Amino acid sequence: MTTAGTDHSLIAPLKQNLQNVIYGKSECIDCIIVALLAGGSVLLEDVPGVGKTTLAKALAKSIDAKFRRIQFTPDLLPADILGGSIYNPVSGEFRFDPGPIFCNILLADEINRASPRTQSALLEAMNENQATIEGQRRPLPKPFLVIATENPIEFHGTYPLPEAQMDRFLVRLAIGYPAVDVEIDILKSHAMAEPLERIEPVLTLEQVQQIQQEAAAVHVDESILEYIVEIVHATRSDNRLQLGISTRGTLMMSRAARARAYFQKRDFVIPDDVLWLVPYVMPHRILPTTQTRHSGTTTRQIVAEIVGRIKVPV
Repeated sequence: MTTAGTDHSLIAPLKQNLQNVIYGKSECIDCIIVALLAGGSVLLEDVPGVGKTTLAKALAKSIDAKFRRIQFTPDLLPADILGGSIYNPVSGEFRFDPGPIFCNILLADEINRASPRTQSALLEAMNENQATIEGQRRPLPKPFLVIATENPIEFHGTYPLPEAQMDRFLVRLAIGYPAVDVEIDILKSHAMAEPLERIEPVLTLEQVQQIQQEAAAVHVDESILEYIVEIVHATRSDNRLQLGISTRGTLMMSRAARARAYFQKRDFVIPDDVLWLVPYVMPHRILPTTQTRHSGTTTRQIVAEIVGRIKVPV
């Protein structure tokens, strides 16, 4: 059953655009689109050179969005992100100069290279789509999406993302290296021109807001809500964890499940939507104990084990 009054054909060209620049990563692309439909931010945790920046740019061009990129460095200040007031000596007045955060898609490149103080400048924007600057709340453009990248294997000169910030990312995913045959296709596609240059907008910002509203209206049965909450509560009582999933995480899973159902052309959520999202939405919201970390057990493994113990609703 499809959602009444909607045009799901709007999503297919978007996916095709992203597939034209990121080869062989269909599930990753699906996850990015689901995050867009849910209005949530994305953390791309992967090694350099696998297409993280290209994916963000392709998404922005596909929806004709205002795109900004911030290279996070240790000397970056919150004002470099948010902006501030500038004195005009001619008029004798202060004029607000908006920072790069006032856009539709913000690429926070290597976000873990900036200090925690600078990282925290994004918290309000990611959660409330606004920024408080010099005591004044300023709304951000709609839609607004943060795509942050970090290198998981390089620790020199980096600051780990605090739990409060990790919790504000709807999904965390990795693109990964391409397969051999896919990488050959990549070489061929770049022989004549950069594929990103051939991307044309397939959605307007108004259409994106429309499908976000329609995705938010997808029905979630109470049994699905109980299933999500049961998983969340199981993380809070697991002795391998010192921090379980927050209520914000519960809400984000519900939003993501609605978006995933909409992406699948349904007007209702099924358990498979939740199960598909679990590896992307939940592992980065839990914090293992020191003993658990030393044992080599990953957060993905812990979440998968917890979900495997809980009965799936019919």
